[in-house]
Amino acid sequence: MVFDAQLVTALASVAFPTIAVVIGILVNNARLGDMNSRLGDMNVRLSEFRADVNRRFDDTDRKILDTRDLLRSEMFRMEQVFDARLKHIEESR
Repeated sequence: MVFDAQLVTALASVAFPTIAVVIGILVNNARLGDMNSRLGDMNVRLSEFRADVNRRFDDTDRKILDTRDLLRSEMFRMEQVFDARLKHIEESR
């Protein structure tokens, strides 16, 4: 079996670009896998960040509610003091 030079040239001209394309596809597939894992890691970090922000908002809401309750009780106490003073002034007249 004798290989003709034209046949060898034709096979080489088809084989090398095909191999190059297959290698390129494999390299890109590996890069896509790396990118997918990086996106997964970023998604985990974003979920942790959201949970931290939600916890901080919950803490802030609790502090605001505590302050509101404290101010209401102080205002009620002041109202009682003013009522007592007004009643004392009205009784003394």
